[in-house]
Formats: sequence, structure tokens, C-alpha cells
Amino acid sequence: MRWRAWIASMVALGCSASPMRAGQVPRSEVRALVVRLRPGEDLKRELDALAEREHIEAGAIATCVGSLERVALRFADQHDTTVIEGRHEIVSLVGTLARGGSHLHLAVSDGQGHTTGGHLMEGGRVYTTAEVVVLVFPDVRYARELDPRYGYHELVVRPR
Repeated sequence: MRWRAWIASMVALGCSASPMRAGQVPRSEVRALVVRLRPGEDLKRELDALAEREHIEAGAIATCVGSLERVALRFADQHDTTVIEGRHEIVSLVGTLARGGSHLHLAVSDGQGHTTGGHLMEGGRVYTTAEVVVLVFPDVRYARELDPRYGYHELVVRPR
């Protein structure tokens, strides 16, 4: 990897060390990582590698700006990845990030301002930069469990 991560800030939101009661929402301290991805790097692959390297069990994308020269998305209710060649601005990257599985959505716009978006997939390539702020929640962990109603592995948040 040719990029660096810096701890940008610590913000206290509260902590839940005791067992969870019904209806209780897990709370956590927050740590921010700021990274810059460089030209040619795969946006999804690098974010997954960051989660592994930093041992992120529960994280979220706070913001991302930059550009891609190749976009890889899975559109709603589709199974295959759609690859779009050409330079695009990243107008939004949101989602959850964790070693055990991430769920990221990307929106990009072309040179005429036409915007498209979907589920971020591997295969997208950074054009000039991707400046990403990741919030890490060290007191909780994400799990992905099968939701029998829809057949997808969906997010479950647990205290650590």
C-alpha cells in the first residue's frame, strides 16, 4: 500500500461496557483515520485493506472526495458489476466499514454532471486522489447475519 493513515481526532460519544438491555443502542468512543489513496489504486480494495490493517471491527465513511478513471458499481437489484470507463468525480461515498464485511455506496458524476451511483465493488481505479475520512468505533463490532426475509447478510451491531 502506498498511502498513510493518521489519527485525526478523538471524540467521546459515551461508552457502553455493560451488557445490552432490550432496545439499548451500543455507544462508542470515536477515532478518525484520514487517508489519501493515490492514482491507480482500487478504491474498494484499499478500504478493505485499511479495515484489515487497522483491525477495524466497526467503522463508517465520514466523507470522501476525489476522482476515479474507472468506476465499478453494482446497481440496485442486480447481481453483476457494471464498469464505467472514463474520468468521474466522487460526489459521495457512504457506508459501514469492517474487517468482517463492509457495505459501501458510491455516487460519481461525469464531465457533464450526470450522476450515477450504486454499491461500490472492486475494480474501480483512482484517477488523481481519493481523500477519505473513516470514523472508527472501538467499543462496538459489526456482524453480518442472514436476514431470512430478504436472504441478505445484514448489519448487526454489538458491544465489544
